[in-house]
Amino acid sequence: MRTDPTRGGSARLVRALLLVVAALAFLVPAAPAAAHSYSATVYADVTEPEPGLVRTVLEIEYVLLATDGARAMGDAEFEAAAYADVQSSGRDPSKLTTAVLEQYSDTVLGYVLPRYSVSVESDAAETSACPNALAEPYAITLRDGVPHARLVIDSDCRDQVGAAAPVYRIGTELFPGTAPGGKTTTIVEYDLRSGSGVANLDTDTSPTVTTTQDWGSRMGEFLVLGSEHLLSGADHLLFLLALIAGSRRLRDIVLVATAFTVAHSLTFVLAALGIVSVPPAIVEPIIAFSIAAVALWNVWVWRRGRVANAGVGAPVDGVEAPDVSGGAPSGGGLALRERVALAPAPSKAPASLDSAATRWFSRDDWVRVAVVFAFGLVHGVGFAGALGIDEPFSWGLLGALLVFNVGIELTQLVLIAIAFPILLLVRKRLTLVPVWIQLAVAAVGLYWFAERLLAG
Repeated sequence: MRTDPTRGGSARLVRALLLVVAALAFLVPAAPAAAHSYSATVYADVTEPEPGLVRTVLEIEYVLLATDGARAMGDAEFEAAAYADVQSSGRDPSKLTTAVLEQYSDTVLGYVLPRYSVSVESDAAETSACPNALAEPYAITLRDGVPHARLVIDSDCRDQVGAAAPVYRIGTELFPGTAPGGKTTTIVEYDLRSGSGVANLDTDTSPTVTTTQDWGSRMGEFLVLGSEHLLSGADHLLFLLALIAGSRRLRDIVLVATAFTVAHSLTFVLAALGIVSVPPAIVEPIIAFSIAAVALWNVWVWRRGRVANAGVGAPVDGVEAPDVSGGAPSGGGLALRERVALAPAPSKAPASLDSAATRWFSRDDWVRVAVVFAFGLVHGVGFAGALGIDEPFSWGLLGALLVFNVGIELTQLVLIAIAFPILLLVRKRLTLVPVWIQLAVAAVGLYWFAERLLAG
């Protein structure tokens, strides 16, 4: 009686799945609901309507201001009033008004004005900040569906400047050590007499910028910001892990990583230009689903390869048999091999362009690339949403956001260069490890998908 050589592998897969599910009982509750809330982001648009009068339009997350800001000022009533305001609006940000901000204006201004500063650079050892004052009534704006408090602040430096254009220093101390990312990013776009540009300020590590700071250092900050975003985004890391674990050769991972890069760069730029805008309630569940879909696709391709090879040099006890296809394994899966016929090889095999093309770009390769590209488009919208991009930006800020995207790509390449060789070495001894990884990634992705769908 012939024994099905795939039966032992199936049993091992079932045991592995049970272990994964058991582990997730401890790991999943700690997983973030949305990896894009990795830090707080404040926006500052700085102009100089008259010499020495610097006007800043600050946009601060409404809830952040009403929680961290209220607690820093010791005003529990402000926090409670903002919470009631959000609840009474039916959690619809478009229905929020400025009533709470106006009622607790002393707390709002008492927190913001001393923590945002504009000063004139001089040769003196210390420079004092120019006096700040609220220049226009409060307003509520929406960025990526999130309500922001809009404060227009005038910094009066007129008694410190002359006819020549001064160099200004812009600084922030807003929301230090903000959870969950442990940082607050302030994206500053300025157009002043002494220069124009964009800058990325970190309240805890690099809280100031001068208006004559060189372009390279300012863009370097956005490069680091992109890298930090990828490293702190759990869903993007899991998606990348699924791609790496599902690739047997360097060619495979380069192919799908390139498709992912091109796709999310495309939608990232379109979002920054204001052409594409998708609500987070749609984007976030799809990103979670993409993680599970790619992982399960890889498992399915691996399983299909084992069934196809069940009678042709099938693996025994987890050790793969030699490849009898005459070339590298084909397809973009965990262990996919083309079905081969046990026929005597001709003494002189004719060259076949078709077979060479199959080894290089099989149908499974193209399907996998197409799937990753499609999901990459959605991830690009997610990256844009991380910075609250939902309207056209200036060309200067768009350039900075492209550098942010380059930071994401460079970090992704470094992670591939580190993880892929390690996985190859592990696979030689424990051939089912990539399958376990894929099952774990799929389980987390499905959990996040259900969680975000229900919360959407």
